[in-house]
Amino acid sequence: MALDPRLLEILACPEDKGPLLYLQDEDALYNPRLKRRYDVRDDIPVMLIDEATGVDEAEHDRIMAKADAEGLSLTFEPTQSERSERGPSGPAAGQEREA
Repeated sequence: MALDPRLLEILACPEDKGPLLYLQDEDALYNPRLKRRYDVRDDIPVMLIDEATGVDEAEHDRIMAKADAEGLSLTFEPTQSERSERGPSGPAAGQEREA
């Protein structure tokens, strides 16, 4: 059974408060920013930092390729202010902006 879409719209990582990828067939939610995986047990997301599993680079790459191939989207889109509070992210992170 899949998680309720209304629940997915509000689920966020308990550590960085950012959106997650829902891997329904793996019973997991994944934070690509922290490379952390949260289990879904008996259709209940276990959103405890202490119970999350760290993911190595190869597993991260596999999950991201799967998300691309299957068109998985994040649980929600962060607002502009949320993106600003977290600082730069993505491929351009760390690059200086031109004036």
